[in-house]
Amino acid sequence: MRQELRTRGYALRTERTYVEWARRYIIFHHKRHPKDMGTREINAYLSHLANRENVAPSTQNQALSAILFLYNHVLHIDIAHENLAYSRSRKTGYVPTVLSREEAQTLIAKMDGIYRLMAQIMYGSGLRTMETLRLRVKDIDFPNRQIIVRNGKGGKDRLTLLPNLLIAPLHLQLDHVKTIHQKDLQDGFGSVHLPNALAKKYPNASREWIWQYIFPAARLSKDPRTGIRQRHHLHESNLQKAIKNAARLAKIDKRVTPHVLRHSFATHLLEAGYDIRTVQELLGHKDVKTTMIYTHVLNRGPKAVRSPLDD
Repeated sequence: MRQELRTRGYALRTERTYVEWARRYIIFHHKRHPKDMGTREINAYLSHLANRENVAPSTQNQALSAILFLYNHVLHIDIAHENLAYSRSRKTGYVPTVLSREEAQTLIAKMDGIYRLMAQIMYGSGLRTMETLRLRVKDIDFPNRQIIVRNGKGGKDRLTLLPNLLIAPLHLQLDHVKTIHQKDLQDGFGSVHLPNALAKKYPNASREWIWQYIFPAARLSKDPRTGIRQRHHLHESNLQKAIKNAARLAKIDKRVTPHVLRHSFATHLLEAGYDIRTVQELLGHKDVKTTMIYTHVLNRGPKAVRSPLDD
């Protein structure tokens, strides 16, 4: 399964997730071989996830995708989604946590260094956590004041804005990264992971400046697929810890995660009167209904109703 995922260019994170779902599916059915099972067993497992484990619809869909990949592409047993009949996870009403403008600014003020810059990018440009960590030198378009988000959710690229406030700090960060990269090259390293089949098509590209991560890890590490010692980007847990600590210092009584900054970006743009379709494009949402969740948390109370007590 791993080999097939790699041949098709799936990300390492997706590879690990799919393999884990396949493992859970097999263990659920007492380690029977998948080729000896079929639609009935798939339906039973997916229904178990919904009825017993109460997983979110997105989690159930992820498990479904992994299992269908196992059958259709690894075992070459055709199983169509439309032929399955299982209990669907229920989508609960979800209202995202959003910071006020003052809270967002206070949170960022309690941070420093690269973590402050990453938080500013997430709040100022609406990037997801992994989109921020995976930014490369070539993704910052200074002349056009924009950031190119490569291979975002759904595998799509998009453009978002580059705040003027971040131009100088980003230039300083790039100078720092260039120093690290030059040292790595001198030591016989200097390569980074390239997406999909680019490493084979352009064997020297991984050492080029434009492909370097903007937020590189402090140490070289071995690529689990190739065994090559490279400099990866920072781990997401570092950013999560930095933001959690900043929220504590700022005395913000909300559950603050990196993604809250993206929620706040969207909400504050809508509060400022920007068109919801524009916000949808900046966020990279496939469906405008996903973006509309932020209209529920605008600073106007539920359903944008004004309380009579405030009159």
